[in-house]
Amino acid sequence: MSQTHTRFDRLPVVDVSGLFSDDPDQRLATARELDRAARDAGFFYVTGHQVSRAQQAALIEQAKQFFAAPDDWKMRYYIGKSTAHRGYVPEGEEVFAGGKRDRKEGFDTGRELPPDDPDVQAGTPMLGPNMWPEQPGFREAVGGYYEAAFALGRALFRGFSLALGLPETHFDRYLQKPPSQLRLLHYPFDASAGDRPGIGAHTDYECFTILLPTAPGLEVMNGEGEWIDAPPVDNAFVVNIGDMLEVWTGGTYVATSHRVRKVKEERYSFPLFFACDYHTVVAPLPQFATAEAAEKYPPVSAGDHLFAQTAQSFTYLKQRLERGELVLPEGSKGLASFGQQARYAGTEQDVV
Repeated sequence: MSQTHTRFDRLPVVDVSGLFSDDPDQRLATARELDRAARDAGFFYVTGHQVSRAQQAALIEQAKQFFAAPDDWKMRYYIGKSTAHRGYVPEGEEVFAGGKRDRKEGFDTGRELPPDDPDVQAGTPMLGPNMWPEQPGFREAVGGYYEAAFALGRALFRGFSLALGLPETHFDRYLQKPPSQLRLLHYPFDASAGDRPGIGAHTDYECFTILLPTAPGLEVMNGEGEWIDAPPVDNAFVVNIGDMLEVWTGGTYVATSHRVRKVKEERYSFPLFFACDYHTVVAPLPQFATAEAAEKYPPVSAGDHLFAQTAQSFTYLKQRLERGELVLPEGSKGLASFGQQARYAGTEQDVV
């Protein structure tokens, strides 16, 4: 298996406008740029993405209004009341590897599915209706942004298909109704920037992530285990490889470990975790299926992996596990089992 990730000191920038071109040569050229960024860093900025500034601004404004509301009102929409892991996430609800509680609050949404959807009726985790707060314009702004960012995700997946030598629409079959979550995250002003991290070191569980941040704080681990700043770039998204693309590529693309450092500045962050359909079985593609890759990356259900990781990091789900109301899928991995952080486990770089 080839060594991936360089000792980069800044994230590459990829103009993805070519993915929307009618010219197949232009789409292929852009795909090669994506491939280089994915192999070298696993984390990069994308410009030319076709998500309007107005859609971004409306999302941010609605998030600011929601998080400024009283805690008891926000808790009316507590995620633990949801049937599909949607709603308000209070500070301290999430605990990543290492056991530290996060210094943030959030609101989780996904693709709206009706109660009579067969997968919803079957009780498939992470699928179902959203929990919408009674805040004028919230559903329209958040839903509109979700659709625009999801369209970008489809285009990126087609770019990755070309980059990996596959037919351009190879992954489309796995994107019928994926549990792709859009999270609205708020890191409050912290004059002391105390002992807790904004969000602990981790990889993302899905295929890749499309992130809109409003302030500095994000750090990315490079190929030498060093933490590199990834500040916001105007009208650019941050995209990073997740666990499932690491599996599909047999480790050629690595799910890059990242964290949010302790900063005083108030910060908002909006990741769309782009997943494949829940029941997709992911294993190294034929061109990456070496003996080493096959041993390291046995087939995994994308949805089961997402659910297992989520259940191990959200307090309300951990409590249900302890009470025996939930059971982790067979073969579930522990937290922080992918990415550069796993390679450097036990070293000082993991301290957050």
